[in-house]
Amino acid sequence: MKPFYVKDAVAACGGRYVGPEAGLTREVRFVTSDSRTAEAGALFVAFKGERVDGHRFMADCLSKGAACCVSEREPADASETPCIVVDSSLRAIGAIAAWHRGRFDIPVIGVTGSVGKTTTKEMIAAVLSVRFNTHRTEKNFNNELGVPWTLLRLDGENQVSVVEMGINRFGEMRRLTHMVRPTIAVFTVIGDAHLEFLGDRPGVLRAKGEIFEGMDAGGLAVLNGDDPLLQACHPDMRRVTYGKDPSNDVWADDIRFDGVHGLRFTVHHPEGSFEAEIAEYGAHLVYAALAAAAVGMALGMRPEEIAEGFKRYRTVGNRARVIDAGGLKIVSDCYNANPNSMRAAIDSLAGIEGRKVAILGDMLELGDASEALHRGVGEYAAKGGVDLVIGCGKLAKAVAEGAEDAGARALYYADRDALIADLPKIVRPGDVVLVKASHSLAFERIVEALEK
Repeated sequence: MKPFYVKDAVAACGGRYVGPEAGLTREVRFVTSDSRTAEAGALFVAFKGERVDGHRFMADCLSKGAACCVSEREPADASETPCIVVDSSLRAIGAIAAWHRGRFDIPVIGVTGSVGKTTTKEMIAAVLSVRFNTHRTEKNFNNELGVPWTLLRLDGENQVSVVEMGINRFGEMRRLTHMVRPTIAVFTVIGDAHLEFLGDRPGVLRAKGEIFEGMDAGGLAVLNGDDPLLQACHPDMRRVTYGKDPSNDVWADDIRFDGVHGLRFTVHHPEGSFEAEIAEYGAHLVYAALAAAAVGMALGMRPEEIAEGFKRYRTVGNRARVIDAGGLKIVSDCYNANPNSMRAAIDSLAGIEGRKVAILGDMLELGDASEALHRGVGEYAAKGGVDLVIGCGKLAKAVAEGAEDAGARALYYADRDALIADLPKIVRPGDVVLVKASHSLAFERIVEALEK
């Protein structure tokens, strides 16, 4: 992080400083809310969580040499405790992060959409890193707490930043974009995610479209033109579309899948075309690559640099990770799930040889459309060549029912552990098993059981 002073943090968040006057000129070298990492130069932000109250650890952090604390309470020994007192630690850290981002005159790419944000963010970062010192969101720190931590890692060496921006309610993107102030906004797809709060797909677009409010007229919108809602989206700035349809500005054809070993394809753009390959699994990677190509070209990169960036891409965590386990191939994709990502995972499964088994769990926050959307996923799996569809979870009963009605063999388990107990009777050597559900269902335990 590019250092600043305590007085800068006070001014940025509008807090009230208490403590020794000399504390205002202490240097802040990093910001944390984890007291275990506090040391000299730290700005410790105290949050009151459901289980742990960070205010209890302020004295300990200061004893380790922390420069100052951000607190929603005035400390008992205020005259001796360097502390910025605020109404909300969350709003304060957002304001400090927004101020810090303003210290950098570099391209900032904001990545949003209903599915594929992390994959697209990582692909863009892989491409840009060929030429630029690239800062990016770690893991999926993409919400009102994660984005500030991302921005506060910016340092003087960074030449470009890629920030993932995730929301599930109206107004959240507005707050995020005023922190990030992206110069390029990348949209993956507008899908059936968070419908409980956003209503329908047009509502999803309106909520995510708040990102344009934090951009100036010189910005760039990079939109998935294969998505009808995004194709019809014309923000008040330059736009570039990408997709598989030749009507897009950047598009792909001649897509060749090599199962778990990756894919090859041809990228077309206004100045020509080039060959590309990605050594990771998943049909969805074509879209991430096209978005990255559009961003790279907007920043002046050559086709050969972009193609090299594709080769550098690596799958993150439990997103379409292929595991070889004693003759069984497991596709671990249990970080998150919505109808769009479920269908994309089913599409990718078709590229692997073997009997195809899909263990599909609940998709959350879908509102009144939940049952129909779960049933639709089951039908899609049946029509997509999945040999056995297993619904697991309260909502996933509709997945199994939809698959069975569409002609596939289907099983249903209300309980994850009951399914795990029956796995030896269900799967067999040579099977390809997709495991996917919303993260809170902890389907990684199913993956662990399959590996054993």
